[in-house]
Amino acid sequence: MPPLAILFLTLFNSILGLSILFPILGPLARELGLSEVQVGLFSTGYALMQFVFSPYWGRRSEGGRKPVLLLGILGFGLSFGLFGLFATLGERGLLKGSLLFLLLLLTRLLGGVLSSATLPTAQAYVADLTGRESRTGGMALLGAAFGLGVVFGPALGALLSRYGLLVPVYFSAGLAFLNALFVLRFLPESRARGEGPPPRLSPLDPRFFPLLALGFILSLSSVALEQTVAFYFQDRLGLSATETARKVGLALVFYGLAAVLVQGGLVRRLKVPPRTLFLLGLPVALLGYLGLLLGRGYLALTLGLVLQGAGQALATPGVTAALSLSAGEGEQGGVAGLNSSAQALGRMLGPLLGTGLYQLSPSLPYLASALLTLLGLLLALRLKEPGRSPG
Repeated sequence: MPPLAILFLTLFNSILGLSILFPILGPLARELGLSEVQVGLFSTGYALMQFVFSPYWGRRSEGGRKPVLLLGILGFGLSFGLFGLFATLGERGLLKGSLLFLLLLLTRLLGGVLSSATLPTAQAYVADLTGRESRTGGMALLGAAFGLGVVFGPALGALLSRYGLLVPVYFSAGLAFLNALFVLRFLPESRARGEGPPPRLSPLDPRFFPLLALGFILSLSSVALEQTVAFYFQDRLGLSATETARKVGLALVFYGLAAVLVQGGLVRRLKVPPRTLFLLGLPVALLGYLGLLLGRGYLALTLGLVLQGAGQALATPGVTAALSLSAGEGEQGGVAGLNSSAQALGRMLGPLLGTGLYQLSPSLPYLASALLTLLGLLLALRLKEPGRSPG
């Protein structure tokens, strides 16, 4: 099996394990007596650790990709196993209140620290194996693995939860350890051990800063949408809680499939430069946000969601590939770490932006995301192809 195919399966398994938690975290938290704010801190803390540590792990991977990738996968499995253990003790009444919350939060922080090694190392691995002409397609393959994991993970989590809310958590931990064995056995090292310490890259480096800003904008705007879309469908369409879960769940399946088809099929076949992907994807995403703002029925809102997902799926691998092509051979891990950090910052701030604006008016998160996307498009228009200075 080719190394990129092995890496695809590795990342798919990792994202599948993470997204299994999505449908069970809310009901599990209520069963353990945790508040919505405390649950929100789990996600915020996880993203904060990824923001801080992704650049470090990216640099470390310059000394060898495989050990850092293994550490990220094993760290994910360890943190989920500990989360399940403490939650089990909470269910049995052996841990309660603030102590239970603190221990669960610590497991999420640990998971954020260690699992933040996975994505930048995977991106650097792709850079090792692809030339300039095929870099964008390689990065899109990682995006397709991510999208497939997000499509199937929540469905699997919902299925496993029939046997207990903690069954998906332990399943994810076990899947991570099996994934680590798979990597250890089958994934070849892509980079010889470097000589001397890897370079420490600055996010303000003019080669990278505009692209990092664009990646941050894409992440922030899409996460603001994802955090509020269920509320928005329910309020705009007047749905019950049960109808909301069913209809939003179906809409999100189409949303995820659009991203997978674009990144796994269209982007890899187009073989266009990264800047072209920005300039195609950002207007499509903008149309999606406008569709959500103006749509009145279920089909119109779902179409808006699908357009946003397709536009995001076009633009994101363009950003990743452009950053990679703007860096030197010994800087691939470092720039991948900066990219992961910028996206983690968007995931950290997106829920605050989306939910805060939604309380003022249900349409405001989508208006804000549309304006951010327009800002991103104006920024993209000023960018040259990777390797050239901005105009």
